[in-house]
Amino acid sequence: MADYYSLLGVTPGTSEDDLKKAFRKKAMEFHPDRNKGNSQAEEKFKEINEAYAVLSDKKKRSQYDRFGSEGFHKRFSREDIFKDFDFGDIFGGFGSQSNFGGGGNPDLESFLSGQGLGRSRARKGKDVRQSFYIPFEEAALGTQRTVVFEQNGNKIETSFKVPPGSKSGRRLRLVGKGQAGINGGPPGDLYLKMRVNGHHLFKREGDDIIMDQEISLTDTLLGTTIEVPTLTESKMVKIPPCTQSHLKLRLKGMGVPRSRGNGNGDQLVRVIVKYPKDLTEKQLTLIDQLKAEGL
Repeated sequence: MADYYSLLGVTPGTSEDDLKKAFRKKAMEFHPDRNKGNSQAEEKFKEINEAYAVLSDKKKRSQYDRFGSEGFHKRFSREDIFKDFDFGDIFGGFGSQSNFGGGGNPDLESFLSGQGLGRSRARKGKDVRQSFYIPFEEAALGTQRTVVFEQNGNKIETSFKVPPGSKSGRRLRLVGKGQAGINGGPPGDLYLKMRVNGHHLFKREGDDIIMDQEISLTDTLLGTTIEVPTLTESKMVKIPPCTQSHLKLRLKGMGVPRSRGNGNGDQLVRVIVKYPKDLTEKQLTLIDQLKAEGL
């Protein structure tokens, strides 16, 4: 799918009125009634309508600008794109002789959902949506999972890939794994919404991993070396003398793989000073001596 703005010949700052004018001009040019039997024009017409359905909706346009074309299509199905799209308002101006007519026409909706003209009885099956839960590490590092779904009354198991760096709420699309098509139409798609389980040590902020590490008061003052778990292995981390409580030590590249490549985030180890709940007489005496030395 080409960039929506390029398809309509507009820029991100184009006003709603100019956007609508640009769309109608392009739609008239590639309208199937004017391009009988031209499959390329039909496909272009679908793309133009899809572009306008997104860019004419402020919320969808904002999501498109944020995620870009590839990221947007990973999150939104064709059904999502054309939801609440007013066909009647847009196509009323094409004339009463149009095969599509006004809004709600099944020929138009069928055509834009991937069917050809004159085949409105063959419909794509409904998309199916379900959630799945995944451990923190598997979502961060990526993995292969399986899912069982029902299609045509049969339970089917299929595998799918969870990309590294995935977050809770991400949607994965399994093409053709939805409900069966109607009258020979293609099956719908299966959309899986990811729910990432919490972790007993790690929290995620962007592509970084944050964890708390308790150390004793004396180790804080004198410095020490501790073993710290990461997503993949353990690392020996040096704690400098007189480290302040809640200071974050950075482990470069030990965080979550970035979704667009360019390496990994970092792991931040937040040092938490662990104070004793009570002291022995000897410890009190020693601390009094330290106090006398100005500590």
